[in-house]
Amino acid sequence: MALEVTKQQSASSSSWSFCNMKCLPIIPSRLSSSSKEQQQQQQQRDGKVLSDSDTKQRKPGGWKAMPFILGNETFERMASFGLLANFMVYLTRELHMNQVSAANILNLWAGVSNFAPLLGAFISDSYVGRFRTIAFGSFALFLGMLTVTLTAWLPELHPPQCTKQVQKLGQCIGPTKAQLGILIMGLGFLSIGSGGVRPCSIPFGVDQFDPTSDEGRKGINSFFNWYYTTFTVILLFTQTVVVYIQDSVSWVIGFGMPTLCMLFSIILFFIGTKIYVHVKAEGSPLSGIFQVLSAAYKKRGIKLPLDSEVGPIFYDPPLKGIVLTKLPLTNNYRFLNKAAMVLEEDELKPDGTCVNPWRLCAIQQVEEVKCLIRIIPIWSAGIISLISMTQQGTFTVSQALKMDRHLGPHFQIPAGSMGIISFITIGLWLPFYDRFLIPALRKITKHEGGITLLQRMGIGIVFSILSMVVAGLIERVRRASAMLHPQPLGVAPMSVMWLAPQLILMGFCEAFNIIGQIEFFNRQFPEHMRSIGNSLFSCSFAGASYLSSILITIVHHATRTKSRPDWLTNDINAGRLDYYYFVIAGMGVLNLIYFVYCAKNYSYRGSLQKEDEPYVDVELSSIKA
Repeated sequence: MALEVTKQQSASSSSWSFCNMKCLPIIPSRLSSSSKEQQQQQQQRDGKVLSDSDTKQRKPGGWKAMPFILGNETFERMASFGLLANFMVYLTRELHMNQVSAANILNLWAGVSNFAPLLGAFISDSYVGRFRTIAFGSFALFLGMLTVTLTAWLPELHPPQCTKQVQKLGQCIGPTKAQLGILIMGLGFLSIGSGGVRPCSIPFGVDQFDPTSDEGRKGINSFFNWYYTTFTVILLFTQTVVVYIQDSVSWVIGFGMPTLCMLFSIILFFIGTKIYVHVKAEGSPLSGIFQVLSAAYKKRGIKLPLDSEVGPIFYDPPLKGIVLTKLPLTNNYRFLNKAAMVLEEDELKPDGTCVNPWRLCAIQQVEEVKCLIRIIPIWSAGIISLISMTQQGTFTVSQALKMDRHLGPHFQIPAGSMGIISFITIGLWLPFYDRFLIPALRKITKHEGGITLLQRMGIGIVFSILSMVVAGLIERVRRASAMLHPQPLGVAPMSVMWLAPQLILMGFCEAFNIIGQIEFFNRQFPEHMRSIGNSLFSCSFAGASYLSSILITIVHHATRTKSRPDWLTNDINAGRLDYYYFVIAGMGVLNLIYFVYCAKNYSYRGSLQKEDEPYVDVELSSIKA
């Protein structure tokens, strides 16, 4: 039935009239929602409200926009991954940095780059929109890549070359402060660019389709398939061809190719400007979170009634915008429910909308904040489990440099390409998992996904622990072989393929834990908060990078004595990298215990679909101030 509110002032009465139903009283936000208003809301594109005639002519970009968007994405990823896939080798071999300093620079840069999307998503959603954010981020990425390429090209921007004999003695001249400053400036531009492109690329592609039509929904599904297909192909290409060019041909060409790809990406992106659908920025969910906290704090002195008592009226307007799932009021974190309590008549306008969103919030907003609070412990447990993943680009590369990388008499595997083993593992495992293992598990567990999302993440954490244990054992064998058969450059006479077991286990960790986290955040967050969920996932990698950097610094300084070098000394044959891996494994065990505790106490988000939303007639007799 239609939602109606009638207000009658009475000085002698201060009673509420409630409906005789097993549901919370609802104060609607408006008397009615006309179809014309809904059309106007959906027509807000390109920063303006389109007229009815424009609506009939203007259709979403759809597949006409995909060549430009996917082309931009393909070149952008080729540029980003191609530039940084082999960066550890570049820092240690060409800039003559020790591996601890190089690893810390990479970890700190990765941390900043993974935190930046959270800020980029806020700016995009609140102010400038996705198109402008991607455009700005693309230019920043190009400037960063150009700067890093110049450090390899211009002699003034990198240290003089060093012979292998001098490099063996550790007497190579490192970068000056000015050279290091220019390199960090380039990495800073890359972080700014990542903050603009990463949180907006997928949503901008989805914006081109109409999700209310069957054709649009099919288009969105196809877009995701093409997106991740090109993503995988680019990873394989950059980890092999680009890394080989950097390692064996020229660093200038190896960096210049991705830089030119980024330039082509920008050109292709702007060619499709007139075809794109530009969705207007509607505000970030972050502001809604702060509003709930503010309203609950201002009403902190209000006592919530017991379940047996007649409850107050809570503000529960109809859903609007892209939100499709109605969240019912729960008793978890009940103190936040105060933010939705209607206490005074002047908190509502004549049409039923709230006067001050910083004092009165909807039940939907309150429950969204509760979702975020429930997810935080699970999210924090995922950070430590990702520390093992950060080792692939740092010390795993250092191990590969000290092993026999020859395939035949003439070809040598680039050390930075060893990570492709993890990608191949994921590519082979996921189809088997999706097509065969999940259906078999579904028959046993009666669960749609075979196993729950938290179980999947927990299995991934176990694989991360196993990968570090195996990495430590393999490093112990590699170090013993290098000490038993000393060579001029300290290369152990054992194949680099001995690293495959630890990389395969890391691939399983990614297939279970990382993909499980992505699905968990997308399912447990409401629709319009999923950008925060994706940003939160990026923050997991940022936290892992920072923790890894802190751990490296502590181990580097705490394990050094007068008689022996530290565990992570530049010559890994003299250090004890295996002990470092075992420390990470030990941290992983403690983290697994914490995760199991959090998972047992986690309750999955329950929901009431929008079409099942109850309509309640409420008569507001009087409100006593």
